[in-house]
Amino acid sequence: MPDFMFAFHGGKMPETEEEGRQAMAAWGAWYGSLGQAVKNPGNPVGKSSTVSASGVTQDGGANPISGYAIVTAADQAAAEQMAASCPILDGGGSVEVAEVIVLDMD
Repeated sequence: MPDFMFAFHGGKMPETEEEGRQAMAAWGAWYGSLGQAVKNPGNPVGKSSTVSASGVTQDGGANPISGYAIVTAADQAAAEQMAASCPILDGGGSVEVAEVIVLDMD
């Protein structure tokens, strides 16, 4: 089965310790519901920069990434279904789903 990258965008940071505990519990439950499909749970990421032929910008682009994960799924639709219950959606964020293409470099 192919792997898919979940690129998390946006979402909101917890404002209190209690909100932080609730958020961590929601993410833990979501990852638990995905079970063996989680190949790499990834991590949140810090502020990003964008490197292009014309130079570097420090703004992270139009829709900066806030985290990532790698999952295994039967196909794009199955990966999208997994992403549809991601806790980031409750905080106004989104999940970009893309198949990881494995190149034969031999």
